[in-house]
Amino acid sequence: MLNGPAWSQKLRNEISKAVIGQEAVVERLLVALLANGHVLLEGMPGLAKTLLVKSLGTALGVQFERVQFTPDLLPSDVVGTMIFSPKDGGFQTHRGPIFANLVLADEINRAPAKVQSALLEAMQERQVTIGGGSHQLPKPFFVMATQNPVEQEGTYPLPEAQTDRFLFKLIVDYPSAEEEASMMLKWGQVTKQPALAAVSSGEELLSLRTQVDEIHVSPAVQAYILALVRGSRELAAQSEGTAGGPKRLLNFGASPRASLALFQASRALAWLRGADFVSPSTIQEIFHDALRHRVGLTYEAEAEGLTSDKILDQVLVRTPVPAKV
Repeated sequence: MLNGPAWSQKLRNEISKAVIGQEAVVERLLVALLANGHVLLEGMPGLAKTLLVKSLGTALGVQFERVQFTPDLLPSDVVGTMIFSPKDGGFQTHRGPIFANLVLADEINRAPAKVQSALLEAMQERQVTIGGGSHQLPKPFFVMATQNPVEQEGTYPLPEAQTDRFLFKLIVDYPSAEEEASMMLKWGQVTKQPALAAVSSGEELLSLRTQVDEIHVSPAVQAYILALVRGSRELAAQSEGTAGGPKRLLNFGASPRASLALFQASRALAWLRGADFVSPSTIQEIFHDALRHRVGLTYEAEAEGLTSDKILDQVLVRTPVPAKV
């Protein structure tokens, strides 16, 4: 029986042929695969976000499709449409790129809301509606989207209803000096391009999820998850006190999807590392990735230069850690 560390290592080894560094991001992507969740990647241009997702699809051995989101993109360009057939006078369903196992929505915030909403049904229900008929998407199915945090001209912010459907929002940072030097040595030649092979499969991934479901989550850890999520809502419900009182930092807290995300992702992370139970430290590791896109900062918090991560740090500090798990 394949265990978590062995499966993780063989995928990491293959991905590292094309992507140097980003070890933490790669691990979170593998967690999302096991937890059946979608991922939003945010980072500056040139940090290999697209290459990373494409390499993951190749190493996993699944069907991969990339959609470049632009302001003139139409919903039918993503999900498909009905095409008239002159031969028989009927209509045939033309399936769009959404009918793949791994879909990369590149620069997702560059498309208008109508196109973004076309992904909602696919991400939540794993099906799309074309011409009044429902079509099931293949299994497994994932959406991994990228967005640029600095170029805001001509972009459309993702609505909260869509960002909440992502299991993780991952921040892709610059590589270290050593990693960047390795990139130059490895990929400095124009004629040398990475060649990856499939080391896993969609069927193998689906079978591994049964092992993830066996990871134990004690009642104390379950209560800790709920306390963390509800702690974000308490910050949002906090009213402005008298002069000098605490300021309201959040407009809204995390939804119940956040509790499910922490529960499912912590199991997957524990399995990847060879553990058979979830500890509070495992929850703390993925807490920011699972909640940073599910809370809304107030104008006052933004004016003070606070970020969602800094506010979530406060939730972690305030929430008691269970002594026994």
